[in-house]
Amino acid sequence: MELKDILSQFKDDLKKIDSLDALELMRFKYVGKKSLIAEALEEIAKLSIEEKKALGKKINEAKQEIKEKINELQAGLSGAKSESAQDLFYKTLPGKKPAAGHLHIISQAIEEIVDIFKPLGFTRVRHPEIDWEHFAFEALNIPSTHPARDEWETFFIDALPDKKYGRQVITPHTSNGQVHEMLRGQLPIRMLGISRCGRRQEDINHLQTFFQFEGLAVDKGINITHLKGTLDYFAKNFFGPGRETRLRPYDFRFTEPSFEVDINCGLCLGKGCKFCKEGWVELGGAGMVHPNVLRAGKIDPNIYTGFAFGFGVERTYMMKSGTKIDDIRHLLNNDLRFLEQF
Repeated sequence: MELKDILSQFKDDLKKIDSLDALELMRFKYVGKKSLIAEALEEIAKLSIEEKKALGKKINEAKQEIKEKINELQAGLSGAKSESAQDLFYKTLPGKKPAAGHLHIISQAIEEIVDIFKPLGFTRVRHPEIDWEHFAFEALNIPSTHPARDEWETFFIDALPDKKYGRQVITPHTSNGQVHEMLRGQLPIRMLGISRCGRRQEDINHLQTFFQFEGLAVDKGINITHLKGTLDYFAKNFFGPGRETRLRPYDFRFTEPSFEVDINCGLCLGKGCKFCKEGWVELGGAGMVHPNVLRAGKIDPNIYTGFAFGFGVERTYMMKSGTKIDDIRHLLNNDLRFLEQF
């Protein structure tokens, strides 16, 4: 039998192999002591020296190829009997795909928030996440006696204080960016500041480290209707038309008048549950920029007015319809079973 016929027959036989016993019989048939390959080697004894070298090389290469295919199929039958001989021979089985990652749920939320505010002319900016007390408190009309400046509320940095700006803090909010933005001296302002903040509370609704997004608009003639329209626009585009918001009068030092912005719970839609207690969840704070804050930013409150709002990114995403997240701490636990759902 010619070499090409042996290889053709081997390929046909290989497709029919479905057990290790049958594979061993085929090994004897093709590469054993009395195999077809052995017979082919005996035939070359009748040839000339040059013909022996050429044909002998081809036969040995064919013998090696047959051994490799048999060993490959043997490994396949031993480890995964469901794999077909044909697939193993032609190497058509797909490989294992590497695990593909994706943006973290918080990063996804930030991207969506930025895209929603773009049509209104808001530009994302970044300001220090570790800042001086002056920008985190004094410039925002928060006096030294205010409870927010207690060490049980704010993370202070162990560093030498500055005579003018005080101690350094991990910013408890993104509102420090308001004054930084005003001091740039470019009016009007449509700012969307997003950065990491730090506070000491932690429970199912609060984290010690979290992201916040801060909106600030300063221009001539800005009033509460502009603030309310902006908040309604965001709520409809982020949470969906079926969600409701409400404003409650509140007391923030850096806005006057001030409001707490609430939204009906995305888990129970206002009925009351473990997460919201009474059907409503605090979204964040908002109000008209206090004249003292405008002055700290070198802006004349007699000419310019503005509004500001600050919401936690994680809390805001938890209130989004369909997320069904009942504990904010899940977002930072790095549990792939949770993160792969988003």
